[in-house]
Amino acid sequence: MRLKTIKKLCCPLDKQDLTLQIIAQDLDENILEGMLTCSQCQRKYPIIHGVPIMSPDEYRQTALEQPVIDRWENALSNAQTHLLNH
Repeated sequence: MRLKTIKKLCCPLDKQDLTLQIIAQDLDENILEGMLTCSQCQRKYPIIHGVPIMSPDEYRQTALEQPVIDRWENALSNAQTHLLNH
């Protein structure tokens, strides 16, 4: 997903700004893997294969998300953080 597009996103719950941690980008600098975090409620939304997973909590499948997040744990601690403002 293009950074330009990601900057247009906000938290679906409280409409606040998101912080982006980039884990993987392609040669065109599209975000392939990363984590969006709400600045207000601290909910986390992973970006997997270029797609941000921003479903409401009741529809999220944490069993599918957690292995990816666990794999990223080390990368997230070293990832560049970007505050995304609307």
